[in-house]
Amino acid sequence: MFTITGYSVELVKDPFGILSGKRYEFILDIEVEEDDELYSEQGLYVRVIYGVDGDQASIVKHEIFERTTEQLLDFELEDDELEVVKAFCKEHVGEAE
Repeated sequence: MFTITGYSVELVKDPFGILSGKRYEFILDIEVEEDDELYSEQGLYVRVIYGVDGDQASIVKHEIFERTTEQLLDFELEDDELEVVKAFCKEHVGEAE
């Protein structure tokens, strides 16, 4: 498991109106315990695309990166971790507008 230590959120512009609803990009700084397979000395962040369409909201995509190298890691968040991220995004999505 991890702890979210910082974040930013912004509305992803859709100038052509192709997407239904709105998309938001979250950058979540996370802290992972040293014994976790995801741990990196360089630090980690998760890039999340969060979609909201009416009363429906979900994580469209997520990627995990090393902070200092900007290297994309080939890991997926576990279901319980995704639920934490989804709840966090739902709580903070209003800050983008």
